Amino acid sequence: MNGVHDMGGAQNFGPVAPEPDEPRFHAPWERRAFALTLAVGSARRWNLDQARSARESLPPAQYLASSYYRIWLDGLCALMLERGMVTREELADGRMHEPPARPFGVLAADKVTAVLARGGSTARAVAGEARFHVGDAVRTREINPPTHTRLPRYCRGKRGTVVMLHGAHVFPDANARGTGEDPQWLYTVRFEGAELWGADTSATAVHVDCWEPYLERA
Repeated sequence: MNGVHDMGGAQNFGPVAPEPDEPRFHAPWERRAFALTLAVGSARRWNLDQARSARESLPPAQYLASSYYRIWLDGLCALMLERGMVTREELADGRMHEPPARPFGVLAADKVTAVLARGGSTARAVAGEARFHVGDAVRTREINPPTHTRLPRYCRGKRGTVVMLHGAHVFPDANARGTGEDPQWLYTVRFEGAELWGADTSATAVHVDCWEPYLERA
């Protein structure tokens, strides 16, 4: 998806200015938005990549005008509406008007610590060997899918070198479409700055995690 979220390497958005000693949350509502996202996600009506895709699909003007957790909250609302978990009227006034369409999973308060500590690994077992190895020269494919992808626009069609193999992991492009996890080998690829942005760049190199379907031999 070539959405406004894919801003890597884009110019004229101003410098990145890290906040010294930045708190995890800047306001109480951000803490609640994060908690709601985790709690409702436990209903298992969508997966991680579908949640990312919902945030990416927000209208560009809305996305750019929103803070980090506002984007999370708006993406959550979109998913809940799409799957019939809530109505627009319920979102507007915060009251239930219709019973849930069907039961769904609940993350109980006494289970939160254990669930967060356990996490959710994306590593999977696959048959066959990885196509590429550390040191191989590769080129990323020129793709412009209308749905979710983790391959940034700025490194499509570029040459790089495999520097690490992470095993096989859930393929986000397929997972976001709801067509299954389709595990694929995952690599870290090093791209020289000049390869990405030409001789005028100040970047020396960028490392990008790339699933095998994104790559071909250079």
